[in-house]
Order: sequence, then C-alpha cells, then structure tokens
Amino acid sequence: MATETFIPVQLRPASAAAQPTYAGPAKGTVAIETHGCKLNQADSALLARQFAHAGYHLVDLKRDADIIVVNTCTVTATADSKARQALRAARRANPDAVVVAAGCYPQRAADALRRMPQVTLVVGNREKPELADLAIAEHIRLRGGPRRSTAMPQAEIVPGILRRSRVMVKIQEGCDQVCAYCIVPKVRGRERSIPPDELVAAVRRHVANGFQEVALTGTQLGTYGFDLEEVDLPLLLGRLLAETDVPRLRVSSLQAHEITPDLMERWEDPRLCPHFHMPLQSGSDATLTAMRRRYDTDTYRKAVNTIRNTVVGSSITTDVIVGFPGENRADHDASLSLVEEVSFSDCHVFPYSQRPGTTAHYLPGQVDPREKRRRAAEMAEAAEKGFLAYRKGIVGQTRRVLWETSRPTDEGLLAWSGLTDNYVRVSTQTDDDLANRITPARLAGLEGKVMRAERLPA
Repeated sequence: MATETFIPVQLRPASAAAQPTYAGPAKGTVAIETHGCKLNQADSALLARQFAHAGYHLVDLKRDADIIVVNTCTVTATADSKARQALRAARRANPDAVVVAAGCYPQRAADALRRMPQVTLVVGNREKPELADLAIAEHIRLRGGPRRSTAMPQAEIVPGILRRSRVMVKIQEGCDQVCAYCIVPKVRGRERSIPPDELVAAVRRHVANGFQEVALTGTQLGTYGFDLEEVDLPLLLGRLLAETDVPRLRVSSLQAHEITPDLMERWEDPRLCPHFHMPLQSGSDATLTAMRRRYDTDTYRKAVNTIRNTVVGSSITTDVIVGFPGENRADHDASLSLVEEVSFSDCHVFPYSQRPGTTAHYLPGQVDPREKRRRAAEMAEAAEKGFLAYRKGIVGQTRRVLWETSRPTDEGLLAWSGLTDNYVRVSTQTDDDLANRITPARLAGLEGKVMRAERLPA
C-alpha cells in the first residue's frame, strides 16, 4: 500500500460556501499520512485544505505536530497492520498530539482502534467531513485557544499548500459490485456521483491555481453517473475536455467490461492521458467467477486489444490477487500466463487477505499462507519482466513529461523527476527550473526502475 505525507490542495464542489482564506498567525500544526488508494489521497487533500483554512499549518510527519491524521486503508490485513504501526509511531514521535485514526479501517473496525491507547479520535469515512472540526476541538480542549470554522472556500489558494503539479478530483464514491473478497463496499458505501457541473467548476479552479494534471478518482469510475439523469463517464470526460483548459486529464482506473467504443472515443483528445489501470485480479475464469468479477479472461483480452489498437503508445497497469480461496495450481498458472501475455507496464501483486464480512472470508479451500507467498513471488517475477519489457520497448520515444520534484547533484545541476503522459517515471539533469512544466523529452534508457530522459525543445 502506498504511504505518503500529503500536502496538496483539494476543493469541495462548487456548492461549498465561500469564505475568506485565514491569514492570521498559526493556531497549530497538522500532519497527514495517507495509506492506500488514490481516493484516500483525494480525501487527504481535502482535509489538508480544511485544516489550512482553520489556521493550521501543514507540516511533515518528521516534525512536531499538534494534530496527526492517519488516513487508513483496510483492503488487506497488511494494510490494517501498517495503519496500527503508523498510529503507534505517531504517538511515539508526538506524545502530546491529537492522533486521529481516519478512513476505511475505522469504518470497518472502530471499536478495535478505540482500544488503542495511542489513538485520540476514531473517524470513519462517513464522518470525514467533520474530521477537521473534531480534531481541532480536541486540540483546543487539550491546549486551549480560539476555534475557527473549517468551512471551505470556492477558489482561494492557501499559501504554502500548493506544492504539487498533479491534483486528484473525486468524481464518485462507493461501489455496488460486491466482489467476494472486497471490503470496500462496506467501508465506502453505495455508489454516489458528483454532478458534472460541479466537477467542471472544480477542474477550472484547479487549472486557475496552476495544476497541470487532474486525475479523476473514485471507487468505481466506470459506473459514474448511474445515479444521475442521462450522465455517464464518456459524457463527463467530454465536458471536462470541452469546457476546461486542463493540460492533462487522467482516468485513474477502469474495469475490463467498461472499455466501450463510446468511452474510447474520448481518447482522440491528446490531453487525455494514454494510461489505463485495469484490474485483472486473476487469469483463471473459474477464479474470476468465484470472485464475482463482472468479466472473464476473454473480455479482458478484448479490452486490452481495444485499448492498444485505439490509443497508440498507451500503457496498461493492473492488480492481481494470488491465493484466492479455491485457487489451485492450474488457476495460478493461468494467471501467470495471462500476465506474461499482456506484459503490463506495471502490475501490483497482492496475496489474498481474508476480510471478515466478505463472502470469500467464509469460502472453503483457503490457501496455505506459505503457498500464497510462493505464488506471490512467482507473480512478482512475471510482473517485473513486463515492467522492464515495456520500458525497454519505449526507449527512443518522445513523450510529454510533467516535471514535479528536484534534488541537487554533485555536479551543481538539478536532478528532476517527472511523469510521462503514459505513466512512466523519468529523470533528467539540468540547471533549468522545470517545476510544474510539461515538456517533450526523449526516453534515452533505463536506470534501475526509472527511465533516463533527454529534454527536447518545447
């Protein structure tokens, strides 16, 4: 699971009440650690902005903070363990801080987290809109001091927060698909979509605030709009491309059965990034059926071919679960074969983790943990081959790179890290300031897991 300190900006939809940016002295400090998916990252960005507008400065986790929020994931037992470790570490580093366990883990197991002596507040997803107010109230109770509302403005920029070139915009939340292994529907709820008008307004604000890329995120993006009248994902993409000047627009995840001709037409606009994250989960039809996925391997192969034939130069990334209940050696070999056949540009491998409250938790044929580890290692090896093969195959290509961060080199230059439109991490060295710029670059070679890029004239 990804873990990071989060310091970007996220806005409420256009309907949020506008209030002036807080400009007084700092009332406290807050650090936010984010685990798991891009949806959690979008939630953390919103929390960061709420705290900032209440007068709280955002700081790194390595510094003392008055409030520490751990925005958790609960998709696996490992994710739960990492969340508990992070909460304990937060308390050790900041004995007097308000430590908040937030997100999916509290939504699933709030009582267990309340029993942790390191945790001050437990806030699930349904209470996240009130999290900043609750944490600030607790800080005031412990330390004393004035309180300010965290109501969000529509468009003001908070100084010191705008440190990213990419921003995530949540377009929907929740999932109605109820896969056998997945706890997400229980912790994120039913599917709810944000109306297109509000999303167009939000993207316009982000562009005005200097963001070069907007990544659309949600629990189940492909079913966006099912709860709205005459709205779907192709319509939303069309409106965002037609009604905003966003330089780059990225769709964070789609399912194989959602790759339709109407949707693929939107990629005729070069601003829509040629990267598709399309979870596979298994290359065995028997296992996919047991998982209650809505596609089979034939559908998946057709989706891959449609993407590659329609969007030239696209990359496809995926997720694979190994050791699902009832998965035998033949099923696992089928998954290995399909991963090798598709040769994904990146593949995240997860050993199946039992989640109480899911159907798969109670299925017979639970795979021995040692066997799951063996299968995970085999799958990771196949995934690594695809990762390297994809990058070697694009050496010599010219791609548009969004440059994000830099560090000084011994030669007195800056080593810049950036992301291509097809979601490949690249680096280059220069004495120019490339921050938050999109420039063409030639992919010159592979150094470890990062491609070396040669910047070309814009």
